[in-house]
Amino acid sequence: MKLKQLSIPLENSPGRLHEVTKALGEVGINLRAHCICDSTHDFGVLRILVSDLTKARAVVMEKYIPARVDDVVAVEIEDTPGSLADILSLFLGTKVNVEYMYAVAGANLAKAVMVFQFSAIDQAIEILEKKGAKLLDAKSFGILVEQT
Repeated sequence: MKLKQLSIPLENSPGRLHEVTKALGEVGINLRAHCICDSTHDFGVLRILVSDLTKARAVVMEKYIPARVDDVVAVEIEDTPGSLADILSLFLGTKVNVEYMYAVAGANLAKAVMVFQFSAIDQAIEILEKKGAKLLDAKSFGILVEQT
């Protein structure tokens, strides 16, 4: 199951992250999962799963901030030592690479949720499903409409 993630490049300057998150909050957009990391010295990328992708993208674009929609996969794993390595081992010997991943805050304490961007997302989903991994859909995150 693919989820749609909003990727927003942001200048590494005071207040820029606040500006975006405030604008989203003011129109009732909830951040369901998020991470930010720098990609160059002057810019970072905010990656978010939001409660309403279409509305969130419009809000960001109104501020003249480019935003890209990317496909990602959310996988529920055991919250025990080695569980992430177990999931990653499914891709050994394949041509599927993890391009990036991040954990979801506020998930069930008995489970962990990881969001992955893969080099070959359809193949990754096939491998995960074949091995019985629990993939999460938009409804699991309280996302209003799953975009395809």
